Amino acid sequence: MTAPLLPLVAHVIHRLDVGGLENGLVNIINHMPEGRYRHAIICMTDYNSGFRARIKQNNVECYALHKREGKDPGIYFRLWRLFKHLRPIIVHTRNLSALEAQLPAALAGVHCRVQGEHGRDVHDIDGRNRKYNLLRRVFRPLVDRYIPLSRDLEQWLRNQVGVADNKIVTICNGVDSELFHPALAGREALPVEGFVGADSIVIGTVGRMQTVKDQLTLVRAFVLLLERLPELRRRLRLVLIGDGPLRAQAQMLLQQANALELCWLPGSRDDTPNLLRGMDIFVLPSLAEGISNTILEAMASGLPVVATHVGGNPELIVEGQTGTLVPPANPAAMADALQRYVEDAALRREHGAQGRQRIEQEFNLDAMVQRYLSVYDDVIKEKY
Repeated sequence: MTAPLLPLVAHVIHRLDVGGLENGLVNIINHMPEGRYRHAIICMTDYNSGFRARIKQNNVECYALHKREGKDPGIYFRLWRLFKHLRPIIVHTRNLSALEAQLPAALAGVHCRVQGEHGRDVHDIDGRNRKYNLLRRVFRPLVDRYIPLSRDLEQWLRNQVGVADNKIVTICNGVDSELFHPALAGREALPVEGFVGADSIVIGTVGRMQTVKDQLTLVRAFVLLLERLPELRRRLRLVLIGDGPLRAQAQMLLQQANALELCWLPGSRDDTPNLLRGMDIFVLPSLAEGISNTILEAMASGLPVVATHVGGNPELIVEGQTGTLVPPANPAAMADALQRYVEDAALRREHGAQGRQRIEQEFNLDAMVQRYLSVYDDVIKEKY
C-alpha cells in the first residue's frame, strides 16, 4: 500500500544562488525532520545548479519561471498554473521580489500563505519607499503570517507596513555549529600558497560583492591601517570572498595603494567553513542587513566580528564582548576597530570565544527549524 504524500510547502524566492536568504532556506529544508513536510522551490527567475546541489533532502524539486526584468504580467499565470499543478498546502514567499506570488497562490486555492522578510530591497535600505510599501500593504490581506528575521524588521513591518501583531512571528537565523566551528589548533591554512605566514593577521569577509555589502569600505579601512602601521605590512592580509561588480573596484583600489599582493580575492567559493577558520578577524561592512548568516557563521567559527551598526547586526553582536559595531560607510571608524584587534591577540581570542558561546546558547539551528515548523502547523490548524 502506497503511503500518503506529505503536505507540500512551496518556497518562492527570486533566484536560488549564493546568498544569505538562499543559504537559510537550504538549511531549513536540510534540517527539517522527515515525515512532516515535502518541499519545492519556485524561483521567479532561475537557479544555480551547483547551489541547488547543497539540498540534501530527496525529492526537492526546483522550478525556474524565468521572469523578465521589469514588468512581466505572464508571471502571474505561470505561478497560478504551477500552484494548481503542485497543490501545496503552504506557499512561503520571501522578500519583496517574491511577494507578488501571494496573489496567484490565493487564486489557485492555496489556503495557507506565509511571507518571510529577510532584509529590505537594495534600492530601499531604510524601508521607506512609498511605492514598495504601498505594494506590501496591497498584498497584506493575503498573508497569514509574516516571519521577519530580526526585531528591526519586526518593528518595520508593524510601523511602516501596518501588519498586525498576531500575524508576526520573528525567527532569527540559526547556524550549523558543527559545520562552522573554531580551528582546532591555531588558524587553518588558506588554499593559496605563500600568502599567509605563521605570524600573519588575516582580516576577512564573505559575501556577494555588491553595493549594499560595501566591501570597498573594508578595502579603504585596510589601506588606512597599512598607512597607520607600516611596520605590519609584512603581516597584515585581507581576504575578500565573493564575486560581483565591486570585485574589480576593490582590486583597483588595492593596486592604487600598492597593496594588491596583500589581498586574496578568489571570487565565489563553496568552502566557507574552512576559509573562516583561516581568518583572525571577520568584517561585515554592509550598508543594510536583515540577520546576517555570515556574522553567525563567523561567530560559530570563533572569530571576533567588526560589523556596521545597521539592521539586525546589533542583535547578533554584543558590543565589547563578541565584536565591535561601527557606523556604515566609515573607513576611519572601521580602521580604528580593526587596529584594536590587530594589536591585541588576547582580545581577538576572548571575543571569538564569547561569540562561539553565544552561538551555542542562542542561535541553535534545530531550534530555528522547530519555530518554522510551529508556524506552518499553526497556520494549517487555523485554516483546516
